[in-house]
Amino acid sequence: MSKVMELLKKYREIIVYLIFGVLTTAVNWAVDFPLHKFCGFPAGASATVAWAVAVIFAFLTNKPIVFRSRDWSAKVVIPELVSFVGCRIGSGLLEIGFMIVTVDLTGIGNTVYFFGITHHVLMKVIAAVFVVIINYIGSKLLFKKKT
Repeated sequence: MSKVMELLKKYREIIVYLIFGVLTTAVNWAVDFPLHKFCGFPAGASATVAWAVAVIFAFLTNKPIVFRSRDWSAKVVIPELVSFVGCRIGSGLLEIGFMIVTVDLTGIGNTVYFFGITHHVLMKVIAAVFVVIINYIGSKLLFKKKT
């Protein structure tokens, strides 16, 4: 049991980031899919709105919970927020571009694959994997511990 606790302590940041990464992805999808499927937004537009909501959620959870950055003074938060949003703009543009190219431009967004998964959902899952990795690296650099 102590070995498990050691591993959890050693990899706490990555484990907690993955948990909140999944939650951020869930927020993104909870906004994206209804906008695309029920409101008729093009994949690029629904991905853009979903991205904005997810970025707000991610900052508010990553800063204090994942990376334990506790200073909420304006002199610290403003630069962190600007850098965080800048990093997320980069990964968001990659995701949006990927969705436009693989869904909107191909015209196969509503094609259904195995188990009822649409092409749109499949592409969103693939994009999410890359976005989580890119965002972890960016956040890790941003919220690095200051000694």
